[in-house]
Amino acid sequence: MSSLVLDGGLATHLEALGCDLSDELWSAKLLLEDPDVIRRAHLDYFEAGADVATTASYQASIPGFVHRGLTTAKAADLIRLSVTLAVQARDTAGHGVVAASVGPYGAYLANGAEYTGDYDLDYDGLVGWHRERFEILATAGADLLACETIPSFEEAAALATLLRESPSVRAWVCFSCRDGEHINDGTPFKESAALFDDLPNVVGVGVNCTAPRYIPDLIGHGATVVYPNSGEKWDAAAQRWSGLADPVEFGQAAAQWQTLGATSIGGCCRTTPDHIREIKSRLS
Repeated sequence: MSSLVLDGGLATHLEALGCDLSDELWSAKLLLEDPDVIRRAHLDYFEAGADVATTASYQASIPGFVHRGLTTAKAADLIRLSVTLAVQARDTAGHGVVAASVGPYGAYLANGAEYTGDYDLDYDGLVGWHRERFEILATAGADLLACETIPSFEEAAALATLLRESPSVRAWVCFSCRDGEHINDGTPFKESAALFDDLPNVVGVGVNCTAPRYIPDLIGHGATVVYPNSGEKWDAAAQRWSGLADPVEFGQAAAQWQTLGATSIGGCCRTTPDHIREIKSRLS
């Protein structure tokens, strides 16, 4: 069985390239300030062996850019630019797929809510909040949408509604999970994933921004798209990160995830081109 190799942490690599992302817009601020470095980061992942570039639109939103002082039209242009940059990198690399990142409402809040699902919007509010950016990204030239880091059942239901309204838009949907059985708001993963069972345009359901140790159990519950974070935790006493940061160990784990049934495998926060290179070598 072959698996699609996804890219790694875009923001992590942008920081390694010297970018300061200490901003509510996170990596999306570079769409405004330095788009060339985003294109370079995508290309680095393709050259490391990734089959997929995930765009820098995770934290990009109309309200977020308007709050920064931009017009709605300029904000929409920057969201489209995120796709253009990934397409340009793909064309330079000569291979690959572009997945337009549809980040959660919590990413816009920039208060950690994507790790809890503790929102101030209900289902209807979430449908309304996501709709405009969803429609922009769906028509911007990407091959599919990556609805990712979804922490709550209500937000998943809102995205399922938008995908049901757009049957020609292909997407994968990935949840952020608190353990090997539940998404971050406590809903069972299987229950959350079932929202997309009747949607043929959803090409995979899985998990991202989740500790690697939970991935085997989540695959057992039906996850096929997996791109966990590095699994590191901050050790305050030693003043360092500890966990599954080693790219070789991560690649070995990826081979296990493939054996268990994952069909698309990559990395999220604090994973790098080195991690993707190891995944590619293990899965080839």
